[in-house]
Amino acid sequence: MATVRLDMKTEVALKRLSVKRGQTQSEVIRDAITRLAEEEGESLSAFQKLQPFIGVADSGGRQLSERTGQRFREMLEERKRARRPD
Repeated sequence: MATVRLDMKTEVALKRLSVKRGQTQSEVIRDAITRLAEEEGESLSAFQKLQPFIGVADSGGRQLSERTGQRFREMLEERKRARRPD
């Protein structure tokens, strides 16, 4: 965690942006730093690029994360059976 000291003019601008964008002040600062880093050629990892989208998908009530290992094994076994000659 970091502490940032702002002059009055920047603090007022931050508050206005926060209200206008419906974001916290921390989110506005993170977005600004990310944009500046991109402009400066700093490369973001794939995770950093996808982070805003992680966890926002709705499965429609399906429990997709339950028993994934079992489901994957069953899928592989089914494919193996399908490739076997009769």
